[in-house]
Amino acid sequence: MEDGRTHGHVSGLAIFDPSTAPGGVLTAERMIAVLEERLHLLPPFRWRLAPVPLGLDHPYWIEDPDFDLEYHVRELALPAPGDDHQLAEQVARIHARPLDRARPLWEMYVIQGLQDGRVAVFTKIHHAAIDGVSGAEILGVLLDPSPAGRAVPSAPTQTPPSPAPDQFAMLARGLAGIPRQQLRTWRAVPRTLAHLDAIPGVGGIPGAPTVARITRRLGRVGRRSRDGGVLEAPRSRPPRMTINGPVSPHRRIAFGTLSLTDVKAVKTALDATVNDVIVAMCAGALRSWLIERGELPEDPLVAMIPVSVRAAQERGTYGNRVSTMAVAIPTNLDEPLARVAAAHEAMRSAKDHHRAVPASLLQDATQFIPPAIIARASRVTMRLAARNAVTPLFNVVISNVPGSPTPLYSAGARLLANYPVSAIAHGVGLNITVLSYEDRLDFAIVTDRDQVADPWPLIDALGADLEAVKAAAPNRAKPPANPSRRPSTTAS
Repeated sequence: MEDGRTHGHVSGLAIFDPSTAPGGVLTAERMIAVLEERLHLLPPFRWRLAPVPLGLDHPYWIEDPDFDLEYHVRELALPAPGDDHQLAEQVARIHARPLDRARPLWEMYVIQGLQDGRVAVFTKIHHAAIDGVSGAEILGVLLDPSPAGRAVPSAPTQTPPSPAPDQFAMLARGLAGIPRQQLRTWRAVPRTLAHLDAIPGVGGIPGAPTVARITRRLGRVGRRSRDGGVLEAPRSRPPRMTINGPVSPHRRIAFGTLSLTDVKAVKTALDATVNDVIVAMCAGALRSWLIERGELPEDPLVAMIPVSVRAAQERGTYGNRVSTMAVAIPTNLDEPLARVAAAHEAMRSAKDHHRAVPASLLQDATQFIPPAIIARASRVTMRLAARNAVTPLFNVVISNVPGSPTPLYSAGARLLANYPVSAIAHGVGLNITVLSYEDRLDFAIVTDRDQVADPWPLIDALGADLEAVKAAAPNRAKPPANPSRRPSTTAS
């Protein structure tokens, strides 16, 4: 889908306290030393793409024979006073730049000059190389349980990587792969056609839901099954919003922290899950934010919620094993407890439907469409959705990523917060991602600069909605007295 405005990388903004590090400093030089020590445990950091001429096959990963670690790690400083808004603006500019396709698809920025002597480390890596689970595995390699670090296995003896294949070699590889592509296509056809309406960007195309329903019915007749086959796709349709137009090349970012302890107390009192409460909070925050903008629709917004489909045996293999759920979130409900109940039911229904859809559906779709046209088809579909030609894919992306419940360190510096900075695309110009760490929920909001001039009110609205849910919930949802505070990046 990448086209200069839509980018495929995801990022993380980590805030560190360098006072626990040797000499009380955290620099690019220190981060390079950590990476050098552990690079053999981070294969994607050395991979780069080798494209196939004429689009005859998907690109291949190769080990970069010209890998230069220092190219990927950079250092900069904010001007005084170095507050969160300045940091967010700098991060938004870096996040808006595409990764260099001629090198391994990642970058790291060590950002000095933050208030209170803190240091930020902003890391970008392409979603083709990692998903949420493999991203967490990379964090597990780079972060330590104590300031003293930990024992790292020695690097095995390795032969130098082979020279990068030339265009003729890649052309030969693409031609040799054509028979395999045809076999993969035929294998993917039945599952892909039966679930066309569940593929992001396809379900809104006229005729796609009809083809999916007919294929499912034929499949049920052929199997003579009494179990009803797969569930019908959710019937909620995303309302058209300002945030569902074409995105510009520029981004806005805001971030903040809420109490995981408070959210757990609410979920226990209401017999919900942490994810239910987070989705309800996002719905409540979006509702109040849209009312302020005069844009609240009567129908609920529809959120794309990423789901890992990585099997246990695939852990440690990196790559991307992600599917999605479409969930109607209760932005149409005014009462906080009603929103939690509605979010709980919507998530339950979406999970039931998701279990009925093949975990490999997104991978099947990429095999169903020839490599030479899939990129063009993806970009055209996204642009059509953004220009009112078809129903929007989703209104917003909401993602909840579990993190460490215990303190972590890098190069001896203590991790204070870890904000997941994700991606937006044409037609879906707002992303809310949250990562848990210790007793915190670290939220990051990514928007298009032209669609949303100031995303910080959404961070405030998230905090206000959690307070409203706590106030309305039964007494057992109220944890011991904890002073209310605006989300910040200061140490707990």
